[in-house]
Amino acid sequence: MSFLFGKKKTTAELMRENKRMLDKSIRELERERQGLQTQEKKLILEIKKSAKQGQMGAVKVMAKDLIRTRHQIEKFYKLKSQLQGVSLRIQTLKSTHAMGEAMKGVTLAMGQINKQMNLPLIHKIMQEFEMQNEKMELTSEVMADAIDDALEGDEEEEETEELVNQVLDEIGIDINSELVDAPSSTVAAPAAKKKVPQVEASGNDDCGIDSELQARLDNLRRM
Repeated sequence: MSFLFGKKKTTAELMRENKRMLDKSIRELERERQGLQTQEKKLILEIKKSAKQGQMGAVKVMAKDLIRTRHQIEKFYKLKSQLQGVSLRIQTLKSTHAMGEAMKGVTLAMGQINKQMNLPLIHKIMQEFEMQNEKMELTSEVMADAIDDALEGDEEEEETEELVNQVLDEIGIDINSELVDAPSSTVAAPAAKKKVPQVEASGNDDCGIDSELQARLDNLRRM
């Protein structure tokens, strides 16, 4: 009659009430069984007492009561086991129903979230993020290259100077000695006149050395 005077009970409420009723029935069966077991013990004592007194008629009657009591105890055991099985099924259904309700709530929440999400806007944001990220990486690379160039300029000059000196040493020319000997060429002019044939003879070798030196210097400038 609850539907006439109030709102309809939910499935969870119905299962909770049914489980409560089953648990109550199981407790009542347990009390009845314990009472029968107490009665069984009393009958056994009475049977032993009557047997000692030689009252065999009373012994037979009480023996029949004892058998019926024991059968009833077995029935109570079976009923209790069956009710416990039903109670476990209801508990399983209750848990399954609760899980279904939870999944229903999660599904509704996910649907609302998906409706609120603007996929084109998210796609645009991701594209903008990728573009800004690439710009940042490019800026970092340019700054790193600029710093490297600024720090390595002096080192390159020193390495270039060392390489030039190495090339000149290989071909047997010392720039410092040439610069020192240059002003004294006028003083040694008379002596040079005596060695004109030797200078003319070595003219071709000097031209070869100059051209090789020039070629190597040009290669260094291209590096």
